[in-house]
Amino acid sequence: IYTPVVSHLLGRGRAGEDRRSRHCPYLDTINRSVLDFDFEKLCSISLSHINVYACLVCGKYFQGRGQKSHAYTHSVQFSHHVFLNLHTLKFYCLPDNYEIIDSSLEDITYVLKPTFTKKHIAALDKHGKLYRAYDGTTYLPGIVGLNNIKANDYANAVLQAFSNVPPLRNYFLEEENYKGIRRPPGDIMFLLVQRFGELMRKLWNPRNFKAHVSPHEMLQAVVLCSKKTFQITKQGDAVDFMTWFLNALHGALGGTKKKSSIITKVFQGSMRIFSKKLPHPDLPPEEKEALLLTEEYQEQMSESTFLFLTLDLPTAPLYKDEKEQLIIPQVPLFNILGKFNGNTEKEYKTYKENFLKRFQLTKLPPYLIFCIKRFTKNNFFVEKNPTIVNFPITNVDLSEYLTEEAQATEKNTSYDLVANIVHDGKPTEGSYRIHVLHHGTGKWYEMQDLQVIDILPQMITLSEAYIQIWKRQESSDTNNHRGV
Repeated sequence: IYTPVVSHLLGRGRAGEDRRSRHCPYLDTINRSVLDFDFEKLCSISLSHINVYACLVCGKYFQGRGQKSHAYTHSVQFSHHVFLNLHTLKFYCLPDNYEIIDSSLEDITYVLKPTFTKKHIAALDKHGKLYRAYDGTTYLPGIVGLNNIKANDYANAVLQAFSNVPPLRNYFLEEENYKGIRRPPGDIMFLLVQRFGELMRKLWNPRNFKAHVSPHEMLQAVVLCSKKTFQITKQGDAVDFMTWFLNALHGALGGTKKKSSIITKVFQGSMRIFSKKLPHPDLPPEEKEALLLTEEYQEQMSESTFLFLTLDLPTAPLYKDEKEQLIIPQVPLFNILGKFNGNTEKEYKTYKENFLKRFQLTKLPPYLIFCIKRFTKNNFFVEKNPTIVNFPITNVDLSEYLTEEAQATEKNTSYDLVANIVHDGKPTEGSYRIHVLHHGTGKWYEMQDLQVIDILPQMITLSEAYIQIWKRQESSDTNNHRGV
């Protein structure tokens, strides 16, 4: 039977405050090791989102605080007395129902809602200080495992890659940057922005209770906003997810084709596309020649923006060595970048027509994404090309892929690798892992869901790279990211 605490502390203190507020006798019953704020803020009994409290003794979520509410009943039934309102961040003692005011609880509100000052953000990439989580593990903020709930490693790898792009991360660490963006009534897409911001703040939190984070709420927003195109329970394709996610974030932040957002400021470049229509291959030679002289078959030039560049792999030859083992072919990165040198022609087939196209870059972004096309889909199955791409990790100079005009205006054309997403295994199954550079220490880490290990840079180039993010080098006199 529960007896409320009745003592000399009863009555009102300063400015109408309950005198018990600063002397709650149950603070030592709080169990920080069971607190986990990464999951959806739902009452564990009614499944309602409204007015949800966390019991700080057992970690479960309950609705309400008044008599007959689930939190109140739980407090009487189990003698668990300390609760946190997950929305207002206020602490209460139940069933006595008074607010608890105590500075020793600030670490709990910080884990629920981490905040970053401009000074803190500016220092993130300047050091490699290890922090100790409440559970005793040490970790580097930003180099933190993401839970694989069922089959969401494809999304985890992309989210980890974006977490490692400083201007994008810094924008989302400060809620003020996007808080005021107006969205039409009933628009759900802004949920992606809010959840991505929350995830960034959790991944970079120096005061975490544990050295890993669950992306549960972020991924629920992905399932909802993508109308179930991307699921937690079914393996997806990292490039498809990344393409959708970048465009969805750009739109949710108020970006359009003409209006920029942090997404386009960080990743958008532009190119020239030269396109020439080809006569149908079955036509007689003289008819083909006649068509090639007409206006319709002349080369057209257009300008286009891009958020990433797709690099095509050569068809993998099926060589076998003496032991009948398949030899995995290798190709230098500069060979597959040749697609953008303005001379290499590639045939594109549509349902009705064929075109020859060539590409040349006109503007390079601060961060450049490469997608290495490993998968080809036909009507029946998906094939994977296992070719290994050989690339240096620093000083990739892209000046030869720029038009002459752009070569004259683009000062910095050299890039260093900051993230490398790898696909291992079969095309439709398989798994994803990611290599990221920690900017503060200059060390490389490999992350696969909850597993985080340090890795030698030379190991990175031996993997089946699928998505890469490269950072433009900054010359000593200019800082390309200032103001982004």
